[in-house]
Amino acid sequence: MTPYVITNENVRMPALIYGTAWKESRTADLTEMALRAGFRGIDTACQPKHYHEAGVGEAIARLGAQGVERSELFVQTKFTPLSGHDPARIPYDPAAPIEEQVSQSFAVSQANLGSSYVDSLVLHSPLHPYPMLLRAWRAMEKLYRAGGTRQLGISNCYDPQLLVRLYSDADVKPAVVQNRFYAQSGYDRELRAWCRERGIIYQSFWSLTANPHLLESREFFALTQKYDKTEAQILYRFLNHCGIVPLIGSTSPEHLREDLEIFSFELSAEEIAALGRLLESESA
Repeated sequence: MTPYVITNENVRMPALIYGTAWKESRTADLTEMALRAGFRGIDTACQPKHYHEAGVGEAIARLGAQGVERSELFVQTKFTPLSGHDPARIPYDPAAPIEEQVSQSFAVSQANLGSSYVDSLVLHSPLHPYPMLLRAWRAMEKLYRAGGTRQLGISNCYDPQLLVRLYSDADVKPAVVQNRFYAQSGYDRELRAWCRERGIIYQSFWSLTANPHLLESREFFALTQKYDKTEAQILYRFLNHCGIVPLIGSTSPEHLREDLEIFSFELSAEEIAALGRLLESESA
């Protein structure tokens, strides 16, 4: 089992989350495999273009039949704005006001997941202009107040000023920011520091895919030898030490087992600092 972090909404979030993007017809089987391995956090979206959300619901039902209660799981889904959808597979009325789009999308998620609530509802990407983003957020706040979600978040938000503005205007403050973890954004150093001060949990995706230069570095090689761990295990453990919750998308039982084993060791303060400097040099 993975340890947990606590968000600013007092929600227990597993320190590793299983990401279900791009798994299509294999979603149910792979999600069940991850849950049986010990994962208790699942990330999905009401976005048929990249996610099979109903497959996640099927996996949750299978685990329920095996004695794993819904309350033991952290389930996160997303409202995806119109620009993020395949025009032939939009799960809401594209001509409806944004507030109705959010409501319709969430109703589809409830049906897909077989659950009246989710633990985290994330805005998949910022909308423009800003008043449209705020209207979407207000609609999500309405779902929060109705008990549909235990917290709110935003994804693909790389502009610290935009996040600060949303945080200031929001009645229900963001509890999660989920971003691609890569050098082009400077690894979101400023944004992550700001989040940390406010108890907002930063979730990373593409943590491995976007960083082969880190995994192939001599610093990572030395740590794999010292701890007898893989490069991926070193990176995930480093991210956890930094307060980051990585999304894991592996389809391999062996890799899933290795992912869950990262909590069996700790990097030293000096090693964490050295890897932090490596990130800074790569994104300079």
